[in-house]
Amino acid sequence: MRFMVMVKATQDSEAGKMPSRERLEEMGRFNEELAKAGILVAGEGLQPSSKGARVRFSGKKRTVVDGPFTETKELVAGFWIWRVKSKEQAIEWVKRCPNPMPTDSEIEIRQIFEAEDFGEALTPEMREKGDRLLRKGLK
Repeated sequence: MRFMVMVKATQDSEAGKMPSRERLEEMGRFNEELAKAGILVAGEGLQPSSKGARVRFSGKKRTVVDGPFTETKELVAGFWIWRVKSKEQAIEWVKRCPNPMPTDSEIEIRQIFEAEDFGEALTPEMREKGDRLLRKGLK
C-alpha cells in the first residue's frame, strides 16, 4: 500500500520562513530511518502558496487563481510517499516523526489508489498505457 503523508502548512511556512539547521538535521535523520526501513518512495517540501496557482474547472471553462491562498490549515507544506503494509503502520511512523514545524503542526495521511482499486473500469490496455507513460516520465 502506498500513502501520501502531507505536512500541513502553518503561518510560518506560508510566510516562507525556512527551517532551522537543527530541524533540517532532525528531519534528515527521520528520512534516513524511512529509507533504511524501505518505505520511503519520495518526499519534498513545497514553496509557499504565494508562489503557486490553482486552476478551477467548470465544464469546459478553466479559471486560474494565483496564490497566496487564505486557508493556511488547508494547505500542504511538504509531503512524503511511503510504501507500507497498512494505514496503522503509516500512523506509527508519523508518530515517530519530529515536529516538522517550530509551532504546533499537523500531518495528514491518505492512501493512494492502486490500479486494482478501479476494478474492470481500468482495462488492461489502459493500465499498460499508464505504466508506459510513468516509465517514460521517470527517465
